Amino acid sequence: MRSLLVIVLAAGEGTRMLSSRPKVLHAVAGKPMVSHVLDAALAAGAARVAVVIGPDHDAVAAEVRRAAPEAAVFVQAERRGTAHAVLAAREVLAEGFDDVVVMYGDTPLVRPETVNALRAPLADGAAVAVLGFRPENPFGYGRLVTRDGELVAIREEKDASTEERAIGLCNAGLMAFDGRAVLRILDSISDANSKKEFYLTDAVEIARAEGRSAGVIEAASEEVAGVNSRVQLAEAEAIFQARLRLGALEGGATLVAPETVFFSADTRLGRDVIVEPNVVFGPGVTVEDGATIRAFSHVEGAHVGKGAIVGPFARLRPGAELGQGVHVGNFVEIKASDLAPGVKVNHLSYVGDSSVGANTNIGAGTITCNYDGFRKHRTTIGANAFIGTNTLLVAPVAVGDGAYIGTGSVITENVPDEALAIARARQVNKPGWAARLRERLSAGLAPKK
Repeated sequence: MRSLLVIVLAAGEGTRMLSSRPKVLHAVAGKPMVSHVLDAALAAGAARVAVVIGPDHDAVAAEVRRAAPEAAVFVQAERRGTAHAVLAAREVLAEGFDDVVVMYGDTPLVRPETVNALRAPLADGAAVAVLGFRPENPFGYGRLVTRDGELVAIREEKDASTEERAIGLCNAGLMAFDGRAVLRILDSISDANSKKEFYLTDAVEIARAEGRSAGVIEAASEEVAGVNSRVQLAEAEAIFQARLRLGALEGGATLVAPETVFFSADTRLGRDVIVEPNVVFGPGVTVEDGATIRAFSHVEGAHVGKGAIVGPFARLRPGAELGQGVHVGNFVEIKASDLAPGVKVNHLSYVGDSSVGANTNIGAGTITCNYDGFRKHRTTIGANAFIGTNTLLVAPVAVGDGAYIGTGSVITENVPDEALAIARARQVNKPGWAARLRERLSAGLAPKK
């Protein structure tokens, strides 16, 4: 098997994004663009990955190390063109690989299959291979000039002849190199141009001057779309969401209104999952077989067990662990809590930093009061307990197995197994008081206290 090095160029500033955040850290489907590119490189079988970043881009380096801990990071101190950027990784290029593929940190839609397709001409003897596409409007793109099926040159719009500008096949930016020739080719690239920069595209003509061939592989326009503005970021998001929705449907889930459901790149749905309209999945969500996510729910960093029902209008925050058959109903929020099988929290409740035992019922309006202004505290509720409506559980507190909490209670002390806890003021009735109040008010008198 041919060894593969992938070099990802991620040094762009992204000024058109109008953001203090480096361009490649803007997210598509909840994941930074550069991480999508790294995922594609690793899925394509890269033995080694190197990322070239701009100066003072520590945040980009940190994301690279998080997403691909074995990746090497290099800094392009001066912006002197794409070939100059690739040579910033000379150290890893010199290690020797069969194939070298250059990708870009702002093209998050490229698939692993396309990376490997780009390598095919190298296996057939080409020194260079270029990824091409056919945009509806080729204006502004470099044209791929071919002859007899081989790539002859990449001609930039400003340098192209009238005949060359009529070519519909354009340069997508991604290139592959014969690893044995890559350094020689890159070192032969000159900065003899108006910008005094070293252009990677010059590699095609240099390879041909050596008597080597250059190949072209075509990809769909939407796959190679780069992101340089918020508009293009939104377009990339739409394309990626369409992929994720299709993947969910083909994987055995039902999306009642697919166009209204938004996934993160790592969302995992089991078979026979039903997702109703207007559901948003943030990063880190797994939904097991047979579960239902009802309309207008937001789920992030959560695990939903088999056959569970969530929503409508529910929110699962990071650390929510729902066991089999759990019911989480309308206007319920769960955060950093594990709910054992059969638990029901059906109405208007907040359960945070808690553990709830199997088959416990939590009544409407229940709140686990987990924050004292300085620290978070944990609530533990046993199995088969009943928490009455409008209960406040002031953590840290524990409610035992089978315990019963009276409606409207404020629980500040532990409740033993099978005990009844009532913590509310005794009701006092004052007969006739309301009628007397109305008489005084209608007479213009202030009510007595």
